[in-house]
Amino acid sequence: MSNVGIVIVSHSAKIAEGVADMVHQMVGNAVPVAYTGGNADGGLGTDVGAIINAIDRAWSDAGVVILVDLGGAETNSEMAIEMLEADRRNKVLLCDAPLVEGSIIAAAEASGGAVIEQVKSMAEEMHRQ
Repeated sequence: MSNVGIVIVSHSAKIAEGVADMVHQMVGNAVPVAYTGGNADGGLGTDVGAIINAIDRAWSDAGVVILVDLGGAETNSEMAIEMLEADRRNKVLLCDAPLVEGSIIAAAEASGGAVIEQVKSMAEEMHRQ
């Protein structure tokens, strides 16, 4: 059985890469992780197409959770999810959790074989504490 994948979306390419690096250092390669950040010109922003590509890179039959930094990343992630084929769309969840802490908690849960709803729930629960 495969583990839930993690997608990290930030307005900054460096932040997205740094969070993904932290996740890899904490959980190794047990969880598929992809990240995207910045716009096509190298500035701040997010891109729907890049988010779809990140979902593809982190894809797992167990599903994928997306963690974002700011509202625009959330909006573009929602658009990316809507553009997926129906059978994939139902396996992608957006987490309402802090980018760094949420990504690490989600990856730790996923590396232990948790189902997608539990991965999302644990990342979000830590945000509320």
